[in-house]
Amino acid sequence: MPTSASQQLNAIASMMASGQRNLRMERWSLILWGLAGGLLFLFSELILTPAQLPDLHQRALAWLLLIAFVLGAVGTADWHLTQRAKQARDEVWSFIHRQVLKVLWLLMGIGALLTFAVFFYGGGYMLYTAWLVLLGTGLYVHGLFSEEMLEWAGALIILIGIAMLATQQNAENLKNIATSVFGIGLPALALMLDHGRVRSKAYRAMQTLGWACLVLAIPLAAARWSLPDHMMQSPAISLQEYQRLGSTAGTQAISLPAGTAIPVHMEITGDLFEAGAAPLLLPLVLKQPMELWMVDGKLTGNARQPGSPWTKGPETRINIPWVKGEISPQAGPLLKASLVVQFLPSTAP
Repeated sequence: MPTSASQQLNAIASMMASGQRNLRMERWSLILWGLAGGLLFLFSELILTPAQLPDLHQRALAWLLLIAFVLGAVGTADWHLTQRAKQARDEVWSFIHRQVLKVLWLLMGIGALLTFAVFFYGGGYMLYTAWLVLLGTGLYVHGLFSEEMLEWAGALIILIGIAMLATQQNAENLKNIATSVFGIGLPALALMLDHGRVRSKAYRAMQTLGWACLVLAIPLAAARWSLPDHMMQSPAISLQEYQRLGSTAGTQAISLPAGTAIPVHMEITGDLFEAGAAPLLLPLVLKQPMELWMVDGKLTGNARQPGSPWTKGPETRINIPWVKGEISPQAGPLLKASLVVQFLPSTAP
C-alpha cells in the first residue's frame, strides 16, 4: 500500500526532530540519581545530626564531604554505564553532550556549596526548594537537546519548588516532597522516556499531569494521615488544669489562650558580648490561642489553632530584619532590633 503524503511528512518531521535532539538520556541515569538524592533527603535528619557532631564547622564539612562522595560515586557509576552503552551502540561522546554534562555538574556543585553555606548563613528551609529548582533546570537543559519529556518534567519540578515556598510548607512537607520528586519521580520519569519521539502537546500535558499526581500524592497523603486518630478527637485541657494534674504521663493536648506569657531563655555566645551567668530572659506574650500536643510531658511538635486540624511538625520561623545601634548622652549605648515570629502550620489537606 503506498504511503500517504501526510505519513511521509510526519516521518520527515520525526527524522528532523531526532537530528535536532541528538542526545540520549539513559534510563539508569535517572534511576541512579533519583535514588541517591531521595535517600539523602529521607535520612537527612538521622545522619550527621547536631547530637552526633555538635561542632557546627565539623558538621558542615562532614555534610559537604558526604554530598561530594555520593555525587562522585553515582557520577562515576553513571559514566561507566553510559560509556559501555555507547560502545555497544558504536557511538561517541558528542560535543553537545559533553557541554550539557558540564552544566549538570555545575548545577550539582552549586547545590553542594549551597548546602554547606546554610550552616553558617541560615535559610535552611529553602534548601529543599533550591535542590528542586537546580534539578528542574538540569533536566530542562538536557531536554532541549534530547527528550522532550525532560523539558516538561524539568519545568514542572521548578514550579513545584516555587509552589513549596509560596504555600509556606513546613520543613517536614518540604523534605517529603523533595524525597518523592527524587526517589519516586526520577525513576518514574525514566520509564516515560520514549527516545525523542514527537508527541502532541496534549499527550505531553497528560503525561506531565500524571507524573505530578504521582510525586505529590504520596507525600501529601503521608502528611495528612501521619497523625494518630486519637489526636483528632482528644479535647484540649487548659494550662491551669494541666498544672493541677501534677503528672506528665500519657498523652495530652494543652490549650494556651491568647495573652499567655512565655519566657524565652537565650544564651549569649560569640566574641562581641560576654556570656552572663544566667541566660537572657525574653518575655513573649501569645497574640493568638494555640493548642500543643504532649506525650509523657514532652512536646511532640504537633500543634494547631483552636478549631483547626492538627498539623505535624509546624514551624515557628524567627526573622530579624534589622539590627541597629545608637549612642546617646542620656541613655548611652543602645541596641535595637526587630523580631518577627511566624507560626507556619502544614498546608496539607
